[in-house]
Amino acid sequence: MTDNKRWWALVVLAAAQFMVIMDTSIIGVALPDMQRDLGFSPGGLQWVFNAYVVTFGGLLLLGGRLADLFGARRVFVTGWAVLIGGSVVAAAATTAWVEVAGRAVQGVGGALIAPAAMTLLMMLFGHNSRELGKAMALYGAAAPAGGTAGVFLGGVITEYLSWPWVFIIYIPIGLATLAATRLLPAAAGRRGSVDLVGAVSVTAGIALVVYAIVATNWPAGIAGAALLALFLLVQRTARNPLMPLRIWRTPGLATANLAMALLGAAWIPMWYFLNLYLQQSLGYGAFAAGAALLPMTVAIMIFMIGITARLLGRFGAKPLIVTGLAVLAAGVAGLQFTGGFVTNVLPASLVAAVGMSLAYIPAMMSAMSGARPEEAGLASGIVNTTYQVGSALGLAAMTAVFTSQTSGFQPAFAGAAVIAVIGAVLSAAFMRKPAVSQVESTI
Repeated sequence: MTDNKRWWALVVLAAAQFMVIMDTSIIGVALPDMQRDLGFSPGGLQWVFNAYVVTFGGLLLLGGRLADLFGARRVFVTGWAVLIGGSVVAAAATTAWVEVAGRAVQGVGGALIAPAAMTLLMMLFGHNSRELGKAMALYGAAAPAGGTAGVFLGGVITEYLSWPWVFIIYIPIGLATLAATRLLPAAAGRRGSVDLVGAVSVTAGIALVVYAIVATNWPAGIAGAALLALFLLVQRTARNPLMPLRIWRTPGLATANLAMALLGAAWIPMWYFLNLYLQQSLGYGAFAAGAALLPMTVAIMIFMIGITARLLGRFGAKPLIVTGLAVLAAGVAGLQFTGGFVTNVLPASLVAAVGMSLAYIPAMMSAMSGARPEEAGLASGIVNTTYQVGSALGLAAMTAVFTSQTSGFQPAFAGAAVIAVIGAVLSAAFMRKPAVSQVESTI
């Protein structure tokens, strides 16, 4: 493949990363309109977000395995076809359960796209460390850019069109991406088995635990815990497990994943309820709410791309993770206080954004830094899954807090701040501090 064609292929992969991340943020501003039109209960509304996150996070490891077995380009194409199908269902939904089903199908598509895209990137640039660094920087920048675009586009689309268009937009973009996949390298798959029992048990287990938290349904929680126990048993006994348990002997992996889970469990509830707070308490329209969140998402993009990587190379991962979680806690706690956008929401959300930016990349790198080269992909898949699962469980817990209180959104913000504080304390107490050179080798 020529150099020019390789870089155009990277554009296709970065666009995929952009769209997968945008799918988690574009629906935020549209949530109140969806709640009104589809009849979601206050507790049920979180499933518009969590149906995507649970399937996406629960099936990421399976998506990576399928890319290895059947070829990354084939799985990438299949993922986009599934994502387009889910978008059609979500856009056409006239009831809450159909909307949740469409979002779950979108999550399946995302779980196929994301690991296949990373595999294709390594195929294109893995032979040259300098080119790989540039490619990873561009690919990585697509994630915060997608989050930023999703917040703003969600507001524009919901205000001037209607909420189904936040899903319809994926159809032409997905078709264009499918047309451009001819730029991507093809690779033959290899023999091996697929751990379907593991994939189904972990995804269904997470979903049941999330439901149990929101609905205070103990039987569902017990069933979910039993399925997660089955997942661990299968991983121990299967010939080709999704997550070989030996990976957890990697130094620092467990504590870094704990930090990542608590980061997601604090950040996502804050983001979710802030969308609702702006529209339901401050009376903002969809466009104004999207614009109000834009400074926060732009700050994340600037910090992640321009500042955090430099600090990581200088100080190492642990100080940034601890500081980031503490700063995030301070910002989220600031949202408890009543006040207008300029005096309260804007400064508190910017503080929270700085905390998120400081902690996210160091936690990701710390989780991968101790893994052997042949296990780097598995470690990356685990930490991404951990973040998604933490996000789902945190949102479920704070939704339960919100629906059980009559004092507005403040208890949910307070709970998210407490989660971030717990993350900072546990990271400070148990996370080892890797050498700076060790962290730099993973950047």
